[in-house]
Amino acid sequence: MRKIVGYFEGTDSTLLTGLVCDGHDTVPISNGFDNHGMHVRIINNENKIDLLIGYVHKIFAPEDSVQAGGVTYEDIFHVCRTFDIPLLLEVGSDRQAAARDLFNEIPDVVEFVDPGEIFEKACAILERI
Repeated sequence: MRKIVGYFEGTDSTLLTGLVCDGHDTVPISNGFDNHGMHVRIINNENKIDLLIGYVHKIFAPEDSVQAGGVTYEDIFHVCRTFDIPLLLEVGSDRQAAARDLFNEIPDVVEFVDPGEIFEKACAILERI
């Protein structure tokens, strides 16, 4: 059965094409600001994805820029934790510590992955589930 990879806008097209060619499906996911696909808040057991991929800047927004009802990284972490969806955040190895410092209470399902390693990491996760 094909696994479903949700991705935030801007995710590398070569990565996504590779995943499709390897037998997985990809679905665009909106962070609530860009309206790029299915809104992250409506992910549930009926339309659950197997893996979520994106860049740090697609889930992190300064607190004062999130409007009432807007999506925060805490909301995205909650969805991932509740439905046990691994989230790969693509960020260079040299910036991973700084990226981690942006967030509070990072759940175990969230990983910061170097761009050169993300395809292999995604495939490994998809093989396990």
